[in-house]
Amino acid sequence: MSKRDYYEVLGVSRSASKDEIRKAYKKLARKYHPDVKPPDPDAEKKFSEITEAYDVLSDEEKRKAYDQFGHNVRGAGGPAGGNPFQGFGGGSGGASFDLDDLLGGMFGGGGGGGGGNPFSGGRRGQPRPQKGSDVKAEITVPFSTAVEGGEYSLNVQHGAKNERLSVKIPAGIDDGQSIRLAGQGNPGSGGGNSGDLLVTIHIAAHPWFRRDGFNLLVDVPVTPVEAALGAKIDVPTLSEGIMVLSVPPGTSSGARLRLRGKGVRNPKTGERGDQFAVLKIVLPKELTEEARALYQQLAELPEVPVRDGLWK
Repeated sequence: MSKRDYYEVLGVSRSASKDEIRKAYKKLARKYHPDVKPPDPDAEKKFSEITEAYDVLSDEEKRKAYDQFGHNVRGAGGPAGGNPFQGFGGGSGGASFDLDDLLGGMFGGGGGGGGGNPFSGGRRGQPRPQKGSDVKAEITVPFSTAVEGGEYSLNVQHGAKNERLSVKIPAGIDDGQSIRLAGQGNPGSGGGNSGDLLVTIHIAAHPWFRRDGFNLLVDVPVTPVEAALGAKIDVPTLSEGIMVLSVPPGTSSGARLRLRGKGVRNPKTGERGDQFAVLKIVLPKELTEEARALYQQLAELPEVPVRDGLWK
């Protein structure tokens, strides 16, 4: 029985590229591989035929000889039957694909369980190790923990098991940033490593402080007299308690007084930002008769209103 043309076997044209030949072989190999249809002798015969065709057409020297001489490449002196290209050009006589390469596209690659290659772990080899999937979690940490650093505990569900993990919060972390805990995600398959736990950090609001990058802001109320004449006032800091700050005479509401190095630590440089006391001039809701009289005397002074010429 005469052999079929190798190009016809693979279903490609005689001008097909190596990539086209490879793709055609892989498509047919997936269909007729003995591990896909073990009881089918016709499938084994078909697989042998397409493998022989690919072995010749994928090799540049063998393909050139086949295009010139066909199946009679060795002439009348060649052996009867068999593959006339066996051993020609240093080839092995078989296509160099493993089962995972052929079947991976059809069954989704290695790994056990429902979606894996059903033939992995059989006579052709073991399943490839697959890393487990990552798990995501979100936590809200206290404002001071985010600024100064510290640890925070959270519960993680691993199947039916509930684990309590400690997350190290770096000083200066910002809202929305994530921390990766390696190996704390879902378990892998086939001996693969577990996935990771990705923890997104949210920062709780503080009753006094707020962040501006690596600086801290705190509103400090002052009286009109303190703002006009100057004063020493108490100002809270996040990590060093109460500090005394000097208010210069003639300070307006909204002015910022700096406390150097009392802000948020930069996690990259290790340096702290600054803290700013934002002054707010506050009047009492009710004035005593004496205070009202004094304010009345101030109103009679010939001062130029600060609004003069402002909108001209």
